[in-house]
Amino acid sequence: MTSKRRTVTLSSFADVRDAYRHRSLRQALYDEGSVIMAGCLLDLHGEQHRARRRLENRLFRRETFRHFEHEVLPGTIEDVLTPAAAAGRADLVDLGYRAVMHLTALIAGIDRPEGTAEETDALLALAIKFGEGATMVHSTRPRDVLRAEVLAAMEGFDARFFRPSLERRQALVRAVQDGADPATVPRDVLSVLVANVDRLDLSEEVIRREVAFYLQAGSHSTANTLTHTIDDIFGWVAGHPERSGRLKSNAALVQRCAHETLRLHPASPVAHRRAVTACKLSNGENLNAGDLVVLDLTAANRDPSVFGPAAEIYDPNRVVPHGVMPWGHSFGAGMHACIGVELDGGAANGHTGPDHLVGTVALMALSLLDQGIRPDPDDPPSGSTGSARPHFERYPVRFGPLETELR
Repeated sequence: MTSKRRTVTLSSFADVRDAYRHRSLRQALYDEGSVIMAGCLLDLHGEQHRARRRLENRLFRRETFRHFEHEVLPGTIEDVLTPAAAAGRADLVDLGYRAVMHLTALIAGIDRPEGTAEETDALLALAIKFGEGATMVHSTRPRDVLRAEVLAAMEGFDARFFRPSLERRQALVRAVQDGADPATVPRDVLSVLVANVDRLDLSEEVIRREVAFYLQAGSHSTANTLTHTIDDIFGWVAGHPERSGRLKSNAALVQRCAHETLRLHPASPVAHRRAVTACKLSNGENLNAGDLVVLDLTAANRDPSVFGPAAEIYDPNRVVPHGVMPWGHSFGAGMHACIGVELDGGAANGHTGPDHLVGTVALMALSLLDQGIRPDPDDPPSGSTGSARPHFERYPVRFGPLETELR
């Protein structure tokens, strides 16, 4: 007789932290999204995960992030934001996706030889569909319909983007094996996987899903966090016009705004872990193999014992205890801690200066604020209708003097 599988929910900051680090708990949030996530780094456990992570970690170093933040992203943001500001209005969700699309394609290893608006639109549509597939556990749409859409998108992705990018890197890796300069191989996820395909026993299907995962993960989470960050800033400034002046060109303050938004609005409101063996949690709860553990990140990130009695309130000047990240558990911890945390959120060391990492979200928010972004008074934002995740589906904005519009 087998025991019935249970679901245990953890909501305190300490319990979630310890569960993240528990070696007998494997990632389980993406089981339903296997159409895009099966075999990906985020879905692996144990030695398979360690081997893949060791390789991909080499791409996610601080000097690489610094290059992206100082050399790549500013030009991309300008290319996206300039026409939007000139038009006087835009959709913030769309702006976020477009501003980060080039960066995520570089990291994933997807070439964009045409460099056209149509090519960007096509890749953006695929990344959004892959994001729907990865977060299928929270989708409100019929699973079979969504799964079929993701599979069709993967076929289109393979033909237009993945296969040409793959074949180019295979040729470059072979050339290096024959004595060519290793610097000719791009520093991206696809290149790393191609160079280690035999060592990791990787199928082409797994490589394609891994690249698609990186493509959607960076764009999906960053665009949604940017939208929440600007929305929170609008609320923080409303009724306090002096705050808008403090934000302008103030990278340190805008970064703190982004961190506070990340705490209050994690990309996923929960994380899931499943026990691979019978084990015991730090709170004394005994689990059987197969039991599901739900980590309530929203509640844990608002734990008053850690973030104070006003933990529910948005406060970019919040002081957190030593050893606690300002974004709480939103980037995870343990073996599945977000590999690109400093790319998205920047460095959380409180330092300033030319070499300080502000993070993609804060950098984009700074540019938007300097352009005088403001809510569209005639077209309010709306939440997502296809997912239970509390994200915005559209967020119309206008551009102009922020101080005037929010008085």
